Amino acid sequence: MGTRELENTSPFVRKIHRDELWLYKNPRTPSYVPNGILWPLVFVVPTVIMLIYFLVKRDKTELGQGLLSFSLALGLNGVITDIIKLFVGRPRPDFFYRCFPDGRPDLDGVVDIGAACTGEQVTIEEGRKSFPSGHSSFSFCSLGFLSLWTCGKLGVFGPRRGHGWRLVVGLIPLVVALMVALSRTTDYHHHWQDVLVGSVMGLFISYLCYRQYYPRLTSPHCHLSYLMVPSVLTPKSLNGTGSKGTLTPSQFIDPESPMEEQVKWM
Repeated sequence: MGTRELENTSPFVRKIHRDELWLYKNPRTPSYVPNGILWPLVFVVPTVIMLIYFLVKRDKTELGQGLLSFSLALGLNGVITDIIKLFVGRPRPDFFYRCFPDGRPDLDGVVDIGAACTGEQVTIEEGRKSFPSGHSSFSFCSLGFLSLWTCGKLGVFGPRRGHGWRLVVGLIPLVVALMVALSRTTDYHHHWQDVLVGSVMGLFISYLCYRQYYPRLTSPHCHLSYLMVPSVLTPKSLNGTGSKGTLTPSQFIDPESPMEEQVKWM
């Protein structure tokens, strides 16, 4: 099932009792970060930055590895977020006014508030997709990945650390993602739990996919993808004969660790 099919699938209809109605009586307001801003921010900005890096370095392998890991993260995040939304079916903070647009419902004798809705069906179904926040998960997945990628390229936590401006540049995408996530509570489109879980989930998926293609940020080769690391390593044999020696697979240098320490250990 594709993402489009998931988006059009009706969510679980959770019963809403009168004593919890206050949770969903916040006013309906326009999104502070509408989709017209979110999607370019999520898809276009990281891609453009990677393309600019490619124009400087002229490394097709690096560009390909970056786009592969980035697209993997966004794809996984989109599917997982939509599936959770459909299974949970949590009403949004403004669900009451989605359910009763005039704000004057007749609830006498009504046990399940959600079953008595008079609003448009599409609006009501969208109002049942609060958990987790898609804006939060996508912004932290995309911009979180960009932050990891930038920190790796600048060597923020590697041997070249010690320059504060590199850390600031690496954290800028995360700050932007945080602003997007927080906006979802101030415009009453999500509860704070939705935003928290969506943000953590997006950041975790971005890290998971980043580490499939790149070493840890403390590695001396953090600026390279795993596919590029072997090309900068010179195999050394146990007896110091250099490239003429024969190495078993377990004797090759680990791209995750400093070369000097491993060579000395061997």
